[in-house]
Amino acid sequence: MGVFSNQSSDIPVKSAISCFPPELKIGVCGCCGALRPRYKRLVDNIFPEDPEDGLVKTNMEKLTFYALSAPEKLDRIGAYLSERLIRDVGRHRYGRSLRGHLACPVESFLKMVAKLLESEKPNLQILGTNSFVKFANIEEDTPSYHRSYDFFVSRFSEMCHSSHDDLEIKTKIRMSGIKGLQGVVRKTVNDELQANIWDPQHMDKIVPSLLFNLQHVEEAESRSPSPLQAPEKEKENPAELAERCLRELLGRAAFGNIKNAIKPVLIHLDNHSLWEPKVFAIRCFKIIMYSIQPQHSHLVIQQLLGHLDANSRSAATVRAGIVEVLSEAAVIAATGSVGPTVLEMFNTLLRQLRLSIDYALTGSYDGSYDGAGVSLGTKIIKEHEERMFQEAVIKTIGSFASTLPTYQRSEVILFIMSKVPLPSLHHPVEMGRTGENRNRLTQIMLLKSLLQVSLGFQCSNMMSALPSNFLDRLLSTALMDDPEIRLFVLEILISFIDRHGNRHKFSSISTLSDISVLKLKVDKCSRQDTVFMKKHSQQLYRHIYLCCKEETNTQKHYEALYGLLALISIELANEEVVVDLIRLVLAIQDLAQVNEENLPVYNRCALYALGAAYLNLISQLTTVPAFCQHIHEVIETRKKEAPYMLPEDVFVEKPRLSQDLDGVVIEFLFRQSKISEVLGGSGYNSDRLSLPYIPQLTDEDRLSKRKSIGETISLQVEVESRNSPEREERVPAEEITYETLKKAIVDSVAVEEQERERRRQVVEKFQKAPFEEIAAHCGARASLLQSKLNQIFEITIRPPPSPSGTITAAYGQPQNHSIPVYEMKFPDLCVY
Repeated sequence: MGVFSNQSSDIPVKSAISCFPPELKIGVCGCCGALRPRYKRLVDNIFPEDPEDGLVKTNMEKLTFYALSAPEKLDRIGAYLSERLIRDVGRHRYGRSLRGHLACPVESFLKMVAKLLESEKPNLQILGTNSFVKFANIEEDTPSYHRSYDFFVSRFSEMCHSSHDDLEIKTKIRMSGIKGLQGVVRKTVNDELQANIWDPQHMDKIVPSLLFNLQHVEEAESRSPSPLQAPEKEKENPAELAERCLRELLGRAAFGNIKNAIKPVLIHLDNHSLWEPKVFAIRCFKIIMYSIQPQHSHLVIQQLLGHLDANSRSAATVRAGIVEVLSEAAVIAATGSVGPTVLEMFNTLLRQLRLSIDYALTGSYDGSYDGAGVSLGTKIIKEHEERMFQEAVIKTIGSFASTLPTYQRSEVILFIMSKVPLPSLHHPVEMGRTGENRNRLTQIMLLKSLLQVSLGFQCSNMMSALPSNFLDRLLSTALMDDPEIRLFVLEILISFIDRHGNRHKFSSISTLSDISVLKLKVDKCSRQDTVFMKKHSQQLYRHIYLCCKEETNTQKHYEALYGLLALISIELANEEVVVDLIRLVLAIQDLAQVNEENLPVYNRCALYALGAAYLNLISQLTTVPAFCQHIHEVIETRKKEAPYMLPEDVFVEKPRLSQDLDGVVIEFLFRQSKISEVLGGSGYNSDRLSLPYIPQLTDEDRLSKRKSIGETISLQVEVESRNSPEREERVPAEEITYETLKKAIVDSVAVEEQERERRRQVVEKFQKAPFEEIAAHCGARASLLQSKLNQIFEITIRPPPSPSGTITAAYGQPQNHSIPVYEMKFPDLCVY
């Protein structure tokens, strides 16, 4: 029996086994350990009799040494370990299987891990996960071309959704699933020869599993029993582990993989209705935007824009949630790279804005059908939800535009303005369910968007900030009858002109005795600003004047007008602009005094107060003492006798007005002659100051929706009030009556008859008169012509003056005596 003794080589064992018949070989090998291959005996020896004692370290070292000495045995060692593990699990010997996590050949090891993960026992699942994580952290020198991780992705994703009854066990299983997914990502993401983890079939499992655990962060935090246990709870929190895994996954995403990683996020938020609370959706995309590489940010924006278009007929709350997420993501993306998506983003948002207006007006989705065949037109559209969505879109437009550089912001401004429908007398009016004009709502929403973009916009060159095509379209909308549209236009102009943050200092109208308390930031008008005002100043003045004539103006309108006048004086004013602004304000004062527009009492008092506040400001800015004194005297007089003409009494919650404004005396008014006199003495153009301001009719006015343009703009050469303190005597105009027109018509008929008769006589004379008579008549005309020419020549052609003076000719008439030039004697100083 010496052949059956334990030898150091496998050859005697093999020889002994070969001596037995085939039917006895299996039984002999199974009952006699000496007949087993050495690698099996070494594997068996590492397991102690009592599983609680752990693996035998000395035998582990022997097995390790054997594996290093005979690498060709590694596959057999791994296969046998996997066989033992499967047998022990099948026989419910969990003690031995729990100790069997040994680094062995990959394929056998993965089979062993897969068997553990298939078990229903949570401990075996956790053990298999830990083994796989250790394997994932091992760097392999040679790639594997045929290895598949599909089972592990599916199993780990399933573990992430564990719903075990025991809360602690459920948490451990979910965390094991997240760790397993993290291991799969680490093992495959950087190896192009491995299975492509970025394929949609894998991403559709990994990303939703991580988001599922991430959205329960609030519940996990609410279960924390005490602050002392908080650190421990943080370590055991699946939400934080899922967030780390998601960040690691997205951080490794290349350009071509972003779409596959983002699409499952959008689908998950749709399926679980997570857009409406929008808190979790915003958190998810903040994680995404901060995790991916900055140059790939615009791809996420494109995905969100496409998803917004795909949900254009979803509920307003869902669309609002997507827009809010887009707003947060766009701000983050703007700090990196937004690629070519700038105008695309604004175009999509403006399109959604117009669709929302249509939905709110019509109350339906145009009778469209979704994929299930359900009429979307039957859905109940709530107008207040659509209004909330519109406000969210406008906010998003403003927040994204605020992060753009100046040149891109200018392009966006022009792009939005090009979408604003211009007022037209022939434009069709489409009425909705509430009877509102669709064009009006579109104008209001687009102007709101433009106002959001213009806030904080600073451009050193006003010609670039307000180009002609933009300014023309903007001021055309200012001629609308709608007070809300006019107010938006004024606020937009204020935003563009204010480059030093002074607009908030003019938010309220007052007559301060010392404007130094405002701490205004004033810079010298640049050359570009001067060019801008020369080109567009009259256009701005005309629209300010026309806005003052509107009956529907409120306190906000007058405050905006005051702010616009003040900012022009600070930002864009030179001496010429100051003179024109003073003329404009004096014309506004005459507008309130004459009241040709039949303005209400409040509007007239507001115009008086507006003029007083502005002249008080400009007088202190010009620092001309006599000018300041005149303005101060008028204001003091009004305080004593006519406080209803000052802003302190007009622009309050309960205005104190006077019902009789026709008895305004000259002491209450700012006199144009006096202002012209005092400013003319300080170097200002007094001639220009003495001319009253008169707006002119333009093409923009013809595009307006005013009832009568002829009633709005005066075409007279000058306009003055008959009650004006500086009224001059005029030549009375000729009165045009019916008799005058009749006489003019009769006289014109008589003149035509006389001319016709004269022509007939001339023709008859040349036809019937003799030749001699005709020749004498023509000769007389020729001599008459010659005499006239001689007279002209005598008048125009004269001899040069004589240095010696004049001589007296016949008949006592002085006659010039001409001396040739070469005979003239010049003074010595003139000769050299």
